[in-house]
Amino acid sequence: MSTSVRSRNSNSRGKVLTRPFDRAVLAKARAVAGRYKIIVECEKGRWYGHGLEMPLVFGDGRTVRAAVADTREALVTAVAYLLEKDQAPPAPAREGNRSVQANVRLTPDEKAILESRAKAKGFRGLSDYIRAAVLAER
Repeated sequence: MSTSVRSRNSNSRGKVLTRPFDRAVLAKARAVAGRYKIIVECEKGRWYGHGLEMPLVFGDGRTVRAAVADTREALVTAVAYLLEKDQAPPAPAREGNRSVQANVRLTPDEKAILESRAKAKGFRGLSDYIRAAVLAER
């Protein structure tokens, strides 16, 4: 079985990178990447996504659904490559064992602004929003 990745914004039109993976590796990669969180944003009418756990893995599309699907396939490819090289892919963020706490002092206005932005971007809470914003910069 093989999977292919193509950037719709690539200057080399029609050029498709095809990367074959063993079926078992690909199945495991799909299972792992399927649990990853995808962050989606719109810019100039086009939707772009990236993985929270793998912030340098991107996808795009004309709709949110297309961007998520494209990003998910890119994540599957990245995870399959890591598995093939006997490297452990990042654990899904929602399954991570968070045993360390950090406290941040905010004004009531700052907290309200951050909570509003977190909600608008679809995050469950302020800590998920802050963690995603910082980890996306890695």
